[in-house]
Amino acid sequence: MAQSIYAFECETIGGETQQLSHYKGKALLIVNTASKCGFTPQYEGLQALYAKYAKDGLAVLGFPCNQFGNQEPGNNVDIQNFCSTKFDVEFPLFAKVDVNGSGAHPLYKHLKAEAPGLLGTGRVKWNFTKFLVARNGAVLERFAPKTKPQEIEKAIEKALA
Repeated sequence: MAQSIYAFECETIGGETQQLSHYKGKALLIVNTASKCGFTPQYEGLQALYAKYAKDGLAVLGFPCNQFGNQEPGNNVDIQNFCSTKFDVEFPLFAKVDVNGSGAHPLYKHLKAEAPGLLGTGRVKWNFTKFLVARNGAVLERFAPKTKPQEIEKAIEKALA
């Protein structure tokens, strides 16, 4: 398994391959997202964090996922249009991925291994699970779907310090 998340590559929502080493030196908030979820309004809070802290070195990375209640049924174009028109999302979005199971994206396998959930569970519980990554690529913490973005602001500030 990779030592840091910088060893991984992901497909952007626009269909291009991007090395996560592109974000080297930044603190990252990696979130599995969905457009038709009760937590979908968290896009607003995620965008607010990105707007406030991007200049300080924070990148929010959104990974749409349809594994929870079929709450992200659209294709990448639909997802990008929804995020930009409904929530003015400016942070990077990636192509739809699986976060659990045998088809889970390697990045998510790594995140779950580095920051297990409650009682050591490896599974992502639901949409809008958040992983905070240090500037050096080490996974710092996992936050539950119900944890609002503004509630993790202090942890983000600490990661940026």
